[in-house]
Amino acid sequence: MTIALIIYFLLAMGIVGKLLLNGIRPTKTLGWLLAIFTIPVGGMMFYFVLGRNRRKNKFYKLKKTKEISAYLDTVENYCDDIENNEHGNLPDPIKRHVKLVRLIAKNSSFLPTIGNVLTPFNNGSATFDAIFQALEGAQKFIHIQYYIFEQGELADKFLYILQQKKKEGLEVRFLYDGVGSKRLGRKYIRLLKDAGVEVYGFLPIRFGRLLSSINYRNHRKIVIVDGVTAFMGGINVSDKYLIGDPVLGTWHDMHLRLRGPVVNSLQAVFAMDWNFASGKDDILSLRYFSEVPKLGKSIVQTVSSGPDSDFSSVHQLYFSIINRAKKYVYIANPYIIPGESLMEALQVAALGGADVRLMLSTNCDSLLLKWGVRSYFEDFLKAGVKIYLYPDGFLHSKMMLSDDELTTIGTANLDVRSFEQNYEVNVLAYDKVLTQQLKNDFLKDCEISQRIDYQEFIKRSKVDRLKEGFAKVFSPVL
Repeated sequence: MTIALIIYFLLAMGIVGKLLLNGIRPTKTLGWLLAIFTIPVGGMMFYFVLGRNRRKNKFYKLKKTKEISAYLDTVENYCDDIENNEHGNLPDPIKRHVKLVRLIAKNSSFLPTIGNVLTPFNNGSATFDAIFQALEGAQKFIHIQYYIFEQGELADKFLYILQQKKKEGLEVRFLYDGVGSKRLGRKYIRLLKDAGVEVYGFLPIRFGRLLSSINYRNHRKIVIVDGVTAFMGGINVSDKYLIGDPVLGTWHDMHLRLRGPVVNSLQAVFAMDWNFASGKDDILSLRYFSEVPKLGKSIVQTVSSGPDSDFSSVHQLYFSIINRAKKYVYIANPYIIPGESLMEALQVAALGGADVRLMLSTNCDSLLLKWGVRSYFEDFLKAGVKIYLYPDGFLHSKMMLSDDELTTIGTANLDVRSFEQNYEVNVLAYDKVLTQQLKNDFLKDCEISQRIDYQEFIKRSKVDRLKEGFAKVFSPVL
């Protein structure tokens, strides 16, 4: 018993040293110290699963080929040039948002691309019709990456198309998350492999590294066809997007089809994840990054973020858009657990006169998440933030609009998990037409949604307040 206590004490002191060296927030450090020293064994186990700082100790490093190194040098030079006003021919949207452009380029190493066409979809049926049409027309290669890939009607259609495309001689790569796609059966994976599809799981559940990896998930959803067409957004492969859910009803989500130069940056995100999951560097090559023609007018910049990045890029993107909003910022997101900085940014924007609106579902797929989200409502409402509860099914979109010019759509929720633990990807469109189109749709949804009244909300029962308080304690790890 004495030896066990000594070992536990030494391990605890080692963790204390790591906490102090990593320099995380004092409140977070104090919380972990209390857990480790007041919850024997359990506190330490929680730390190993949830507490380690992957951003300080890089989870993986991208293999720096000559082409990638040259590109990163180009990004650095571009950032220096726009900061010094050396690009006199920049499009007006980039000129108006130079600091935001530079922030994303420095954080995610992706430059804004000019000449794209973005097509938004807000339901599963239209999204998958477009994806299947693109896959059936593929001529060279197909790259598919999903957080949740569940067997059913949609998965069967994917399987059939991919089998046919392999018979035609195309390269097909398939990447799934080891936890999000835990229901994907071995038989399905074997059928893909038997057809010649390269298949890998991202951090699959394995006993040897369970504690070190289970909390770090790849939440991205990307489909790339021939390097010229891409799809990304919040929609996973699940039949609930077609037939609904018995409890929550119809799932509503936002997805994008992208054509134009921006596809190359999404291909780069896939290539980095593929390199990590497979150990192969075969697609870290310019052969997969084509000279995509300029097909439209949208200026788009890709924002990737994860435990491997130096900063929480998507968090900084959201913070910057909110902080810069002059007229309005409209947000549709199922899980708004903002943390201190985003909470204050939203409050400041509302108090400063901007029209700040949050749209969430009346229903939620997790009771703990539902009450965790609601625990922030009072502080939002008090500052003048408008909250709308969408009544029809489950709203799973991750979208932010601002000032008739900026739109970001992607995979990231407004919560700590998306900012710190998950691998996420968003795109930011500097596009008036797209933003105004989605703004009109958002305002129509506001008309059919329930707006929460501050005076009524503060009269809620003590039982509800207790539920909110309990859930808020766990909000950093939800």
